[in-house]
Amino acid sequence: MHYLLMYELADDYLERRAAHRHAHLALAWAAAERGDLLLGGAVADPVDTALLLFQGDSPAAAEAFAQADPYVHAGLVKHWRVRPWQTVVGEGASNPVR
Repeated sequence: MHYLLMYELADDYLERRAAHRHAHLALAWAAAERGDLLLGGAVADPVDTALLLFQGDSPAAAEAFAQADPYVHAGLVKHWRVRPWQTVVGEGASNPVR
């Protein structure tokens, strides 16, 4: 199953992220190396949202990531939520439909 971790970013996110970026990316790459996190990044123009795609049997990995994320702790994320995503097309789809 896939889960989207959605971040609503602070208005001054770009100005303040540098101090926390290394720790955030270390957390993200560790999640990717475990196979929990497939993709992640900010949505551009404007940079007001970030999306992280997780896979697993439950939303637990995505929720744990957000709870540990330095961006969340520093207030760079105004709000976050995790939503299940029913993927049906593509090589990695969790519920392929043809």
